Amino acid sequence: MTDVHVLGIRHHGPGSARSVAEALATLRPDLVLIEGPPELEQVVPLVSDPAMVPPVAALIYAADQPRLASFYPLAEFSPEWVAIQWAASTGTPVRTIDLPAANSFALQATAPDVEDAEPAAPAQQPYRPDVIAMLAQAAGYSDAERWWEDAVEHRHTDPLDRFAAITEAIAEIRAVDDRPADAPDVVENNRREAAMRRLLRAAMREGHARIAVVCGAYHAPALMPADFPPASADNKVLAGLPKAKVAVTWVPWTSDRLRLQTGYGAGVTAPGWYQHLFAHWTSKDSTADVATTWLVRVAQTLRREKLDASTASVVEASRMANALAAVRGRPSPGLAELDDAAQAVLCDGSSLPLALVHRELTVGHDLGTVPDSAPTVPLAADLAATQRRLRLQPSALEELLTIDLRKPTQLARSVLLHRLALLGVNWGTPADTGRTKGTFKEAWTLLWQPELAVAVVDASRYGTTIAAAAATCVAERAQVAGSLADLSELLASCLLADLPDGISAVVSVLAERTAVQQDVVPLLETVAPLARTCRYGNVRGVDVTGVQRILDATVVRACVGLPTACAGLDDAAATAMRRAIDSAQYGLSLLPELSLDDWHRALAAVAGSDRIHGSVAGRATRLLMDAGLVERDEVAARLSRRLSVATPAPEAAAWLDGLLSGDAVLLIHDQHLLQLVDDWVAGVRDEVFDDVLPLLRRTFSAFSRPERREIGEQVSRGRGPAEGPGETPLDIRGAGPAIRAMAGYLGWEAIA
Repeated sequence: MTDVHVLGIRHHGPGSARSVAEALATLRPDLVLIEGPPELEQVVPLVSDPAMVPPVAALIYAADQPRLASFYPLAEFSPEWVAIQWAASTGTPVRTIDLPAANSFALQATAPDVEDAEPAAPAQQPYRPDVIAMLAQAAGYSDAERWWEDAVEHRHTDPLDRFAAITEAIAEIRAVDDRPADAPDVVENNRREAAMRRLLRAAMREGHARIAVVCGAYHAPALMPADFPPASADNKVLAGLPKAKVAVTWVPWTSDRLRLQTGYGAGVTAPGWYQHLFAHWTSKDSTADVATTWLVRVAQTLRREKLDASTASVVEASRMANALAAVRGRPSPGLAELDDAAQAVLCDGSSLPLALVHRELTVGHDLGTVPDSAPTVPLAADLAATQRRLRLQPSALEELLTIDLRKPTQLARSVLLHRLALLGVNWGTPADTGRTKGTFKEAWTLLWQPELAVAVVDASRYGTTIAAAAATCVAERAQVAGSLADLSELLASCLLADLPDGISAVVSVLAERTAVQQDVVPLLETVAPLARTCRYGNVRGVDVTGVQRILDATVVRACVGLPTACAGLDDAAATAMRRAIDSAQYGLSLLPELSLDDWHRALAAVAGSDRIHGSVAGRATRLLMDAGLVERDEVAARLSRRLSVATPAPEAAAWLDGLLSGDAVLLIHDQHLLQLVDDWVAGVRDEVFDDVLPLLRRTFSAFSRPERREIGEQVSRGRGPAEGPGETPLDIRGAGPAIRAMAGYLGWEAIA
């Protein structure tokens, strides 16, 4: 007769972990069963590898659809980790029991929108309630671990009796669960527990004398052999389930990702605190006090941040924590009491230093390691080798990496990060480089998230190395790109990622698309990315001859079609056209050696036509003036004509916006132009002024405050009281209507 002992634990509970260690030492079972998909058994032996340092997570994913994945994190204070370590040290076999991931993923694959699902939920979903936390809350505890220590550990009972009491309490909670049997989470739980019982029955038939089952406390009542339903009932629940091909490995995890706030269903609130508790409980130093040692670490954290935290303050904080525990009726201080005491004494009542302590200590920045012998896809192995070669190791702590592209090793780092970005492995995100205007410097914000392991597996379908996979991914994205602008940006990304094969693939598609593109706006939007590629390609040693040919052809076709495309535009289309013209102008300015004659002729045709929207015509005039092709007197003449009484005020305002957009240099340094604008504004009829004002406000709001102030002072001097010959005095009485109108716009009451 097999003796089965069910140890219902709290996932990532240090109190549970301590009790599991004591129970296993008492039982000495000849088989240990741990909650988890059976597929995990092939990687469980790696836990005993010295290179395996928690926190780590077992990763199971669908081989044909890697985005279907689940993580099974383990920390040093996880009961499952303790059980596996004990089994490894004693030579006891370990198995995992749960619904196979092959069935779980196959069921998920039949759900709608699985292709658009976010990769790798951090734990199995749906997840059952934390029933130990429920028991702690019912007893008046905010910290489940402190309740476990006070209510379970301090009773000095037999560890098996503790688990028996927990199982009995959970059975009572489950007895009042009135959710319908067809609820999705109930159906999922029934499947899982049926699978656990089936595997437990199989182990019992093998004739083991003692079996220890380590599982979530919620499942403990369902795994008591005396209360098993008929095997046929469980087989019926599991009959006909689909299967998928899966793979399994280990990946590094972070203490931050163990938190409940990150969406992890079995997460805890304070991983760093739980690690401290577990280390204290397993320490051989019986004189150490858990509260005092914690406050010492808090003080050390504050000192590292240049904040005062004296030894006397630590002693006083420890006394306050013990006093708070006594007032609250607790045997010893918990994290809540320690936080309150630390904030009051060590942080001078401020919550900001305590938030720092929470981030650095209560949660922590630990990142586990996985041995090289762990199964992995070739792409992940290539990434790991490249990281080692470039001395660019993942970290759970966000860091800013500044790269000097003139240095070969740092250039290689930039290339790696750009290639990963193309593959969707967003380890780094571009950051501001500061005041530098050079092109030799890059800045990246690096933060390794465990989910990136799934992104690497997902990207492995493109190739076995980062370079080959990125090139193949680019070629695939080029085929499905929706616009010329997308293709051009993809081309620029290939340049930064040093992907000659990717550039060739994109250039081929881009040449084909531009040849049949009739719309001028997309052609104009393509110019800037192509020009950037041509300008910076030689700096990185990339052949851009094909890109240059496409750019030349694109510019010619855009110039030919520009005057016709600008005719008859409404306001929305004019805004898009003007934005595209500015983009093309910027791109062309990057290549001084490129002839701009065709471009300037096209702009001249746009600027000189009265059939073209004022915003576009005004902008073309400004660009020609900046190029030195239109004199200021000619600009003043056009401005006078456009602002004449024969032109509707909104159209005149649009032309003015196109001319002045960007900076106020024209108005500040050309008194004649400023006088024309001022006279036009003064002459706008009252019935249309309300329509013109928002357009003018948009134009002038783009200027800096000093520029607006200078314009206002110049207008004031020109219209102010007479101080010398030729100056016209300001008519205050005549300005009354304007003052009342502005007061109305500002919500003030004007005095009659």
